[in-house]
Amino acid sequence: MTDFLLKIIFIGDIIGSPGRRAVRELLPGLKQKYNPDIVIANGENSAGGFGITPEIFSELKDLKIDVVTTGNHVWDKKEIIPFLKDNGPKETQTSLIRPANYPEGAPGSGFTIFTTASGANIGVANLSGRIFMDSLECPFRTGLPIIEKIRQMTPVIIIDIHAEATSEKAATGWFFDGKVSAVIGTH
Repeated sequence: MTDFLLKIIFIGDIIGSPGRRAVRELLPGLKQKYNPDIVIANGENSAGGFGITPEIFSELKDLKIDVVTTGNHVWDKKEIIPFLKDNGPKETQTSLIRPANYPEGAPGSGFTIFTTASGANIGVANLSGRIFMDSLECPFRTGLPIIEKIRQMTPVIIIDIHAEATSEKAATGWFFDGKVSAVIGTH
């Protein structure tokens, strides 16, 4: 396999209209300066701190955010549920994903594969922590089979762990060390 360098912009929680305004004002300059292969943002607080609406998701797509992750507020705006789906590789379409460790049968998908303009595939998985949050499936046990599934399509794997406790985010990083390309904590 040939080594290559991917440039990633990852935006933590976009909170309400001030957060969306900051992204609107700052992201174009960052994209121009760094020419990223992918832009990932956590959008689960973008509707006044509680969830994301279809209109806001559309706004984030218009800003050329490639993958929008969520977290414990993913279900706060029920009208977003139809937008949570796994479409597989997508060159120009934004993915909206929810934490993979929600129970089986929950709408949407906990990961996506994004294909960059250069043809590289990037796997993005979304997990939610359990400390001080609603109890979900174990992010470690849930994450391992997802990583194996993504690895069949690409060796480049990014995990957004959406959690309250810094210790849980750090533990996730240690647990997946050597198994994924990056573990990034949000919330």
